[in-house]
Amino acid sequence: MFVSRVSRFGTQMVKHLTKGTLTSAPKTGNLPKVSNYFFHSLKHQTFSTTTAHEEGDKVVEEISVTFVDKDEMETHIKVPIGMSMLEAAHEHDIELEGACEGSCACSTCHVIVRDMEYYNKLEDPTDEENDMLDLAFGLTETSRLGCQMTAKPELDGICLELPSATRNFAVDRYAKAT
Repeated sequence: MFVSRVSRFGTQMVKHLTKGTLTSAPKTGNLPKVSNYFFHSLKHQTFSTTTAHEEGDKVVEEISVTFVDKDEMETHIKVPIGMSMLEAAHEHDIELEGACEGSCACSTCHVIVRDMEYYNKLEDPTDEENDMLDLAFGLTETSRLGCQMTAKPELDGICLELPSATRNFAVDRYAKAT
């Protein structure tokens, strides 16, 4: 996190120094004023474990998420703020099915939030999500649908467990869980 802030500081400083006409050497009188401005603004910012990277002109903030599969193998990923956990899992080849493609019409993206503290930071599930969760295999007190969980800064560090099986009625034809 600190490294990304420092590199962003350097980028901003270079942009500020090179505005206008480009000369072979920056004016020495500008450097202390510019550096004081940037260090002052950095000094008053709070730091967290969320990270940010630039995509074009836009800075994308990310959180850390850990997925734990049925074999207890952990996969640590970075998820951009605003992305669903289902989308993030698919981008990182994590086996979270999502048969309805995130439309809250199945329970195949069922995940279990391992820490009640993080579960309490989530918005309450909608009636539609609760209806789908009723169909989920291995439902727990902290179960949620990955398609309905959106990354936000307060979820940084969340750990999501993948259940040992899913129920995909379209494939299983109302058979037992696989």
